Amino acid sequence: MQTRTFQTRVETREDDGKKRISGYFAVFDGTYELPWGDYETIGRHAFDNTVGGDVRALINHNTTLVIGRTVNGTLSLRVDERGLWGEIEINEADSDAVNLYERVRRGDVSGCSFGFDIIKESYTIDPDKHWHWVLEEVELYEVSPCTFPAYSDTSISAGERQMRSEDAADLKRRKYAHWKHDTEERIKSWH
Repeated sequence: MQTRTFQTRVETREDDGKKRISGYFAVFDGTYELPWGDYETIGRHAFDNTVGGDVRALINHNTTLVIGRTVNGTLSLRVDERGLWGEIEINEADSDAVNLYERVRRGDVSGCSFGFDIIKESYTIDPDKHWHWVLEEVELYEVSPCTFPAYSDTSISAGERQMRSEDAADLKRRKYAHWKHDTEERIKSWH
């Protein structure tokens, strides 16, 4: 499973005596930079075949912190012209959910994310050898309000992508170079 985290705003509201968190968990047509310098876009039909499935709402992708689920109606999802929008009904007997609600309300947590597998995608390579992936169809597993709205927790593997072998080798080299540089910087900071 892969995750993507976006700088979209989640909001809180109360109606009918119930607390809710809502926002866009994914936005279409934006260009997002991956950690090693390539790019990705979520296509307008990426979620068409998966929104009606059994999707969970988690806190920071943590599977032990389930705060909503589509099959029981505590998580509702829809796709519109902007992206994948969702709303989580907060269980006030769940201290983790209430704490998250208060963090979102105060603005301490403002990012959104989703966990998925790629079903169908395409890519192009520009003259500077940067890749641009388009997620055309995904299998959605979870959505998460998250602490760090950036790509720092993104994890993809060239073996999971459909591509020519010479392109895969190039991507693998570039990801290794990024990982090596990141690791060297972390080690330097320890001294």
